[in-house]
Amino acid sequence: MSEGDPRAPDVGIYEVSPRDGLQNEDEFVSTEAKLELIALLTASGLRRVEVASFVSPSWIPQLADADELVSVLRRSPGVRYGALVPNEKGYERLRAAGPIDVVGTFVSASETHNQKNVNCSIAEQLARLAPVFERSRADGIAVRAYVSTVCGCPYEGEVAVRAVVDLSRELIERGAAEVSLGDTIGVGHPNQVRELVGAVASEVSIERIALHLHDTYGRALANAQAGFEGGVRIFDTSLAGLGGCPYAPGASGNVATEDLVDLFEREGIRTGVDLDALVDASAWLERDVLGRRLPGRVFRARLGERERERRAL
Repeated sequence: MSEGDPRAPDVGIYEVSPRDGLQNEDEFVSTEAKLELIALLTASGLRRVEVASFVSPSWIPQLADADELVSVLRRSPGVRYGALVPNEKGYERLRAAGPIDVVGTFVSASETHNQKNVNCSIAEQLARLAPVFERSRADGIAVRAYVSTVCGCPYEGEVAVRAVVDLSRELIERGAAEVSLGDTIGVGHPNQVRELVGAVASEVSIERIALHLHDTYGRALANAQAGFEGGVRIFDTSLAGLGGCPYAPGASGNVATEDLVDLFEREGIRTGVDLDALVDASAWLERDVLGRRLPGRVFRARLGERERERRAL
């Protein structure tokens, strides 16, 4: 939809289940199943989907098929597809695989988590990412920078707001089109999110700030509401709450896409996403692919409603 269209969404959703969701699964999900998942997501109205990660397969074996997946990706008009890269080597793999609209990079706001995640310091990671920024700029591909552990670190505990602000500003200055602030272990609370968003927005345009909220303590929706009230209009979500972090033990998945869509739509905040289509996609994923119960609250509630309606016939 064009800018100014009264039907245009009020918020943007960046769907991460094909990457952030599936990377924590015990069993490898086939490339064909991932392609079907991506197609179902875009059919629901989602217009930004992260589909793969070009990290070493030894790190994340569940996403070892990134090259093949991107090379055969069935693209839908109007959809921007993203993929994650850890360094220049990952970027080269991405470019060889096929066209991608958004390159995701990542760095933690805490030194220990960064060491656990990518085996180097924050400064070293920024140095590794320098050629990714340079080459993506030359290739005309947008960079999306994830800042992890913004509300707390599983190893260090509290993370200084100033560290998050400085890192976010530096990533924007290096060329990131957007920074996604990640509550990687889901410890954040609404007042903390309000303070953090306000602090980062004092040095980075609010239009370039996204929130990536995990739901470990059940506060992701409340934190999303706080972020929205603070001016954030871009939210990362994962279908049915799928996911976790391999380097943050105990962390649950991102806020469920269905939960966020339901909350905003009921408040009159347009998402442009069909909730029933999301529920159908989650039901297929649960039943035919993963074979286990998915945690999304609205997903489970809507399945219950459907079953009651079926029995009433």
